[in-house]
Amino acid sequence: MKTTIKTILMGMALMLGITQTGMSQERNKIEEIKIKTSAVCGMCKDRIESNIKFEKGVTFVELDNETKIATIKYRTAKTNPDKLRKAISKLGHDADDVLADKKAYNKLPACCKKDVDPH
Repeated sequence: MKTTIKTILMGMALMLGITQTGMSQERNKIEEIKIKTSAVCGMCKDRIESNIKFEKGVTFVELDNETKIATIKYRTAKTNPDKLRKAISKLGHDADDVLADKKAYNKLPACCKKDVDPH
């Protein structure tokens, strides 16, 4: 009888551990998002990449200057697409349908304003 109870308890503990491991893996899932920005030049690229890589949960960021698309890999438990768009906006750049923060945009160098031709 004692062996049966021990076996049942060990089985339950094992199942609980597997369930928690699966949940932990789901929380630590890494996803990728592509965000269209209003970046214009190399300074914009440097600004976005160097700042977004320090956002909580971000594991990778790269901005393609030609397409103006930022590719970001992030941990789903730490951040989400809306937070990433808002972080880019706070740098003074549009991020998909999120417009650039006006104060941050006004502080950008003239060459980084979205009305300027790419250079």
